[in-house]
Amino acid sequence: MKLGTHGAIQPGPPDGSCEQPGPLGPSQQNGAVPGEQGKQEKSVKRGNWGNQIEFVLTSVGYAVGLGNVWRFPYLCYRNGGGAFMFPYFIMLVFCGIPLFFMELSFGQFASQGCLGVWRVSPMFKGVGYGMMVVSTYIGIYYNVVICIAFYYFFVSMTHVLPWTYCSNPWNTPDCVGVLDGNLSNRATLNLTQLLNTTQKRTSPSEEYWRRYVLNLSDDIGNLGEVRLPLLGCLGVSWVVVFLCLIKGVKSSGKVVYFTATFPYVVLTILFVRGITLEGALTGIMYYLTPQWDKILNAKVWGDAASQIFYSLGCAWGGLITMASYNKFNNNCYRDSIIISITNCATSVYAGFVIFSILGFMANHLGVDVSKVADHGPGLAFVAYPEALTLLPISPLWSILFFFMLILLGLGTQFCLLETLVTAIVDEVGNEWIIRKKTFVTLGVAVAGFLLGVPLTTQAGIYWLLLMDNYAASFSLVVISCIMCVAIMYIYGHRNYFKDIEMMLGFPPPLFFQICWRFISPAIIFFILVFTVIQYRPISYNEYVYPTWAISIGFLMALSSVICIPIYAIYKVCRSEGDTLLERLKNATKASKDWGPALPEHRSGRYAPAFSPSTESHLEVQPLQPEKGQSEAAAASPVQGSNGSAHSQDSRL
Repeated sequence: MKLGTHGAIQPGPPDGSCEQPGPLGPSQQNGAVPGEQGKQEKSVKRGNWGNQIEFVLTSVGYAVGLGNVWRFPYLCYRNGGGAFMFPYFIMLVFCGIPLFFMELSFGQFASQGCLGVWRVSPMFKGVGYGMMVVSTYIGIYYNVVICIAFYYFFVSMTHVLPWTYCSNPWNTPDCVGVLDGNLSNRATLNLTQLLNTTQKRTSPSEEYWRRYVLNLSDDIGNLGEVRLPLLGCLGVSWVVVFLCLIKGVKSSGKVVYFTATFPYVVLTILFVRGITLEGALTGIMYYLTPQWDKILNAKVWGDAASQIFYSLGCAWGGLITMASYNKFNNNCYRDSIIISITNCATSVYAGFVIFSILGFMANHLGVDVSKVADHGPGLAFVAYPEALTLLPISPLWSILFFFMLILLGLGTQFCLLETLVTAIVDEVGNEWIIRKKTFVTLGVAVAGFLLGVPLTTQAGIYWLLLMDNYAASFSLVVISCIMCVAIMYIYGHRNYFKDIEMMLGFPPPLFFQICWRFISPAIIFFILVFTVIQYRPISYNEYVYPTWAISIGFLMALSSVICIPIYAIYKVCRSEGDTLLERLKNATKASKDWGPALPEHRSGRYAPAFSPSTESHLEVQPLQPEKGQSEAAAASPVQGSNGSAHSQDSRL
């Protein structure tokens, strides 16, 4: 059928409809009407968003995740309440939004995943592999957190929440709860026990978390047994992720209409309930009132930068992947502003919900707000469940809250899995693997499930926090910095600005040009230096991690960064050239197939003027129509720059 199409079109140019392109008429004509067919084929084979709302909602769901609920409020509490807002928004403006825009435009321009985009400078393809390693680590432990939320969601389907009283087999004599009495007395006594550091009593929710859900071991090396309920929930979460991605972005794009919007409904309900509690204003004031002395601590700035990268998803590879399914001329500049602000506003909004409840607890305890929060995921699985027991019809609120956590986590997990699958499929690039993409997705999901099994053991929470602290902090900063340098200084800022202007119709604003070239890389570099200087080994409550465990953490962080120099050395060795300098130049210059994926978008310096043989440059107009037929078939295979669409045309 394609041959018939070519046969019908080729006589077209002499009619005068293509007189304006001159010598490029035939090739351009081949890129117009058949190119439209190629565009449709590419959309069918690789997949595209059904509409722009799907992309925005998916990106919001990707950026707004569990960290907005249990990481950002905790960082605020640890770093001086409102004082943390200042470095957080500084990092957002000068690092977060510019890098977000850079990654969106990067992926959208090339229509490739986190590996394929590095045709821009092949020596730095290791950055793409580093992004894949980071996404792998995060995807493994992120789904474990989701599976714990699934577990709490299921056990909440009861008349009385199991962490309400101290009369359960897993409770100790240190647990204090009131089996009888009114709600306020029980609430007061229960909440009082959250102060583990000052009292040797514990609350029912903490004992349920540590002694029943986790059945926590005494050491990270003592794995103990696999917690079968958590293992089952982990299987459920991976099955859900796989089913939502079974058709790639076409299926996940429909799911996000619910998963990206419903969490805001629940947050609003909890916010309204939270601010009506006694003492909520105290917590909110602690949240908003800055403690300026902590701003001089580099750890605060390091946490701010880390949270921006963690929350927005910079350097994970997900932004590049999601944008690669956009239309070429989509206004990703507008999208980057909307998504970034929505994400950070959600973090602040969730902070109000958290701190209103912390203020309520502190009011009952008669202590400072900073003394009532737990560390890490415990904030979501200890403090929140404890607060939920105070609400009327508490199982209903518990179901809603943990369902919200599940949806927040799944929105991010979709993109993490799609990042890995897209990178694999784009890298192989043949028609067979495109047709079998569902099986690639299944294989990655099964591997993720198996690698997550150790995190469901009795020492699983230790490993989860180790991965969270090391695999997704230092390396993200390094990868982002190198990506900025590679695009701005190796590929060239002028080239990249022209690419964006060709795609969007206008160059990036001056502010973004300055940030990309100078401010963002400088801030990232100095934050990394200060964070390393003020580094402290992690701990979980009273447990201090042994040296060997921290060494494993550093190896995880290093494993993603080390991909960059290893691949660079490999690429230089494989490049042509007699001297090292020649090899470096050849390894860093953009490959011939860099540029827009579809032929109709390849204009200007990407126009395929070089594809025909030298005879085609002879400006003998009467010969052009005949040449068009023979050269269109001969030039298509050579035209690697046109991507898969053109090579499919030539094969057919």
